[in-house]
Amino acid sequence: MRLSALLLSTVLSPLVATSALADDTPFEDEIVVTGQYLSLGQVNAVKTPTPIIDIPQSLTIVTASDIAEQSFLSLADVTRYTPGVNISQGEGHRDAIIIRGNQTTADFFQDGLRDDVQYYRPLYNLQQVEILRGANALLFGRGGVGGIVNRVTKRPDLRDGFTDVTVSIDTFGAHYGAVDINAPVGDTVGIRLNGFYEGLENHRDFFDGERFGLNPTVDVELGPLTTLGLSYEYLDDDRVVDRGVPSVAVAGGPDVPLEGFDDTFFGSPDGNFTTLQAHILRGRLDHRFNDDLRGNASIQYADYDKVYQNLYASESVVLTNGAFPEVELDGYRDATERDNFLAQANLVGEFDTGSIGHTVLFGLEYASQHTDNGRLDNRFASNGDDQLFIPFTDPLAIPAFAFNVPARERRSNVYVFSAYAQNQIDLTDQFKIVLGGRYDNFDIDVTDIAGNAQFTRTDEEITPRLGAIYKPVETVSIYASYSETFTPRSGDQFLTLNLDTASTRPQFTENLEGGVKWDVRPDLSVTAAVFSLDRKGFTSIDPDNQQQLITIDGATVNGLELQLIGDLTDRWSVNAGYSYMDGEVEDLSFGGGTVGAGTLNGNRTRQTPEHTLSVWNSYQFDSRWSAGLGATYQDSYFVREDNSVEVPDFVRFDAAVYYDMSDTLRLQLNVENLFDTDYFPDAHSNDNISTGEPLNARLTMQKRF
Repeated sequence: MRLSALLLSTVLSPLVATSALADDTPFEDEIVVTGQYLSLGQVNAVKTPTPIIDIPQSLTIVTASDIAEQSFLSLADVTRYTPGVNISQGEGHRDAIIIRGNQTTADFFQDGLRDDVQYYRPLYNLQQVEILRGANALLFGRGGVGGIVNRVTKRPDLRDGFTDVTVSIDTFGAHYGAVDINAPVGDTVGIRLNGFYEGLENHRDFFDGERFGLNPTVDVELGPLTTLGLSYEYLDDDRVVDRGVPSVAVAGGPDVPLEGFDDTFFGSPDGNFTTLQAHILRGRLDHRFNDDLRGNASIQYADYDKVYQNLYASESVVLTNGAFPEVELDGYRDATERDNFLAQANLVGEFDTGSIGHTVLFGLEYASQHTDNGRLDNRFASNGDDQLFIPFTDPLAIPAFAFNVPARERRSNVYVFSAYAQNQIDLTDQFKIVLGGRYDNFDIDVTDIAGNAQFTRTDEEITPRLGAIYKPVETVSIYASYSETFTPRSGDQFLTLNLDTASTRPQFTENLEGGVKWDVRPDLSVTAAVFSLDRKGFTSIDPDNQQQLITIDGATVNGLELQLIGDLTDRWSVNAGYSYMDGEVEDLSFGGGTVGAGTLNGNRTRQTPEHTLSVWNSYQFDSRWSAGLGATYQDSYFVREDNSVEVPDFVRFDAAVYYDMSDTLRLQLNVENLFDTDYFPDAHSNDNISTGEPLNARLTMQKRF
């Protein structure tokens, strides 16, 4: 009760600041969610020109100004204030999130095109981030079990030229610099160049690294009704792989994370690293045939070269008088080369049949994906095994080892052809329905080079989408929706461990959702959604062997999401969200690995906190000064489906102060973990649990020239 009162008082206090720097400043205009269009022209996930209030689905938009205001540098930062979404560790080398109790490393999109490679996605070139919750294969294709994240990149502005520069440094020495240059060329050509560099540091011993990226884009108006956009992006990421701390064995269980060793690195400073080089080329053609018919066509080719290797704690430790004598280590090296080709075309028409209005979407998509993946196990010289107990010291004294034992060498080719159609029907001014379906032909062949085996499977799936919207008044919508999706059981990265029909058949998910959206004012909206997500057979990591998969028969997650976004007064804005999720593993009739059939039935789903609550407020004191304060609460959760390790709940407070020295220069100070709380924000497995950063301040300067 004290916690609820504390967080409620935070919601009701005037706290965080909206940018005072107006339209001609380094900040993007604040995008008010109420009535905004996720339109075809904005290149986003819903593909039709539909106001948010008329979308029968729960969603959150994080704008460029939100990202700048809270000094976000990663998708993990973005999702911290998003109901229904939680962070997963990703083994210290990739983005991984939990949407409505379902973990994903592949349900990411950029400008509406699939972006499923395992890496950390930067934010330097984004106009906004769209987080759509609920399974929906019609718009996204395979995957998207709990929802998807779509990053919308900045496009050239043909009206004004400018150069924005951002630099920052934090308490640990991490530093960041970004540039955004926009240059109109005549009346019909625009060029935009975004680039960034980040030096990585945090509270963890031996962690460091650097990453940088460059993204030039060109928009050409070929005529009054036609625009061509071209983009190239290069990303380079080199960092230490850190998988956190192990758990502590507790008699009678469940085990808990190891406390008091927040800085200790359970790996090799030289042997734990990841590198990524990515080349991404995109082209998009938009054409308006007339006022009621428009279309676009996009193509993307991307080439990724990714390597990561690491040692990590692989067994819970046993404390004796607050200390433990030894720790077990395991490790491997994983290398992936992947190229993706995507082609997508959409046609959107608006017309009436009598008194009934229609917004019709037709789309086609083709994708080919080629992946070479190899894994090498480590081998300790002292015992000739990949696992070894060593005496605990800080730092660890790791005996000789090498990554030289072949564990997997796979080549996979995926070919997908999709066709989809959707009709939003305005039966009256108050009542609308959405009907649609998608056809996917999914063809995968996997060659096990090391095992001299090959497997091929083709699936044809039709997934529907149904929605109904009732608007008793223009500013209120009450909706209900049903949607489905499917995912190859070979995993979202197609690294199949068992080349057989049972292990590679698709998994299916159904999402039933109802909600209310209320535009209280043009600058303030409230949304509420209840949902039931029913997931059929899927794979998960064996809790006793991180390199082995198990097959689980199904899981359900029932929940509630609430969000308040907008301006409470002309000085005070707020973004508050709450989610309740009740996830349960239904049955485990398959088993596999060290898990026996049926042993997980009734357990809670992995990394699904029952309650989460977040608040971020901003308050404008005068034309120069503004400030912010926020809080996030995350309930306790079990790391894996075996429910053997439980991560405790926590509350973290953040704050910020902004000073606008002029219309084009801002200084800001963001303070994270204001009260220096010890906490564990996320995990990957039972013995890879992240420790939260202590009190940390970041000083940022933003300047427009």
